[in-house]
Amino acid sequence: MTTRDRSVIRILLADDHALVRRGVRLILDREPDLDVVAEAGDGAEAIDLARTHEVDLAVLDIAMPRMTGLQATRELLALKPDVRVLMLTMHDNEQYFFQALKAGASGYVLKSVADRDLVAACRAAMRDEPFLYPGAVTALIRNYLDRVRNGEEPPDQVLTAREEEVLKLVAEGHSSKEIAEMLFISIKTVHRHRANLLHKLGLRDRLELTRYAIRAGLIEA
Repeated sequence: MTTRDRSVIRILLADDHALVRRGVRLILDREPDLDVVAEAGDGAEAIDLARTHEVDLAVLDIAMPRMTGLQATRELLALKPDVRVLMLTMHDNEQYFFQALKAGASGYVLKSVADRDLVAACRAAMRDEPFLYPGAVTALIRNYLDRVRNGEEPPDQVLTAREEEVLKLVAEGHSSKEIAEMLFISIKTVHRHRANLLHKLGLRDRLELTRYAIRAGLIEA
């Protein structure tokens, strides 16, 4: 049985403020399908706990001592590629947001609206769907348009051949595991291609990727 077949999502929570961890844990533990199985006070401790606990999802603060959430994300995904990672932060900051995507995070949630967004973000991550706050979507679109204007991304040749393959399979409803098996690549590589697709196209989820694939003629409506 894979982690995604489980009815309960096992969560590793890392934040250097105990009060924040307590509040986040209250939000998560009141949901029957979410279970915080380990808590860490910094990124290094989070990695240690990931080695000794069965974890499906890590919710990491960005700014932590010893090892930041961004560093911990890279370490964690190298250690356990199937684990999903959400960044939980007080920083509505484009630089942090893009660094989080580059590190491999599945979503970026602001602490100020965690009570509204965090539960949905956890479930989206386990469905292999990215979760971005509205300002992040705007940043993605603006970044893409800036690159087009600067001649870095010709609009008619945005995607590589491999990215088009991944896009087509995503739009057809295949999971990351299925795509990895069909294309003989790792699940982590599939996630990277999906992140690149969203980044390049300024889109936010599977539904919008599907609509784009239909418009681009990669699949039939």
